[in-house]
Amino acid sequence: MDLVQYEVRDRIAHVTIANGKANALSFDVLAALGDALSSAEDAGEAEVGALLITGAPGMFSGGFDLKVMRSAPEAAGKLVTDGGELFSRMYGSPMPVVVACTGHAVAAGALLLLGADARIGARGEFRIGLIETQLGMVLPRWAVELAHERLSKRHVQDATVGARIYDPDGAVDAGFLDSVTPPEALADAAFAEARRWAELPRDAYRGQVRMCRGERLGRLSEAIATDRGRAFDVPGS
Repeated sequence: MDLVQYEVRDRIAHVTIANGKANALSFDVLAALGDALSSAEDAGEAEVGALLITGAPGMFSGGFDLKVMRSAPEAAGKLVTDGGELFSRMYGSPMPVVVACTGHAVAAGALLLLGADARIGARGEFRIGLIETQLGMVLPRWAVELAHERLSKRHVQDATVGARIYDPDGAVDAGFLDSVTPPEALADAAFAEARRWAELPRDAYRGQVRMCRGERLGRLSEAIATDRGRAFDVPGS
């Protein structure tokens, strides 16, 4: 099975992450997600209007691939920075990106949520949040930039410095998600949201992204460039 599946239906590019039990974000998964975004962006507006990313039932993503993160500081640094590049690219894309969060979304899984325009979550006993402080790690600056951009001001410090973990309803209040729905209704709700975003004229959407997000995207680009090639020390690696 492909690690990332891509299919266009009704002007929505459906992308499913399928990388084992944790749906880990490995080098191959990040590259495949980037390729999917490129395919959607390169398609004509009449063919694709929005990108919809989802995962396996109960697990959206457990974060970056732990095998890589524990292998060597240089490899970990590259994986983390590749992730930041992809999430920033999603946030600055000329095409809307919607996420159907099927369950747990921790660490980089939660950061992926912050790169999307709209995030619909499944209600349940799921964990959503940035656990890096709990693990003895420090978030890279690009991740902090995304957190300040997307999370509620009331929650940003607790969610980052405090590594607070939220259930799906709490994640809506914090800003990781925009709404939640019963798991059996998630696919339809996310597709409806993707269709709403897909109806926006592409040129107008692109212009609004540049106007509303341009300053933060510049800071994200600067942070990623600074981190590129820097080792990322993971406790226990």
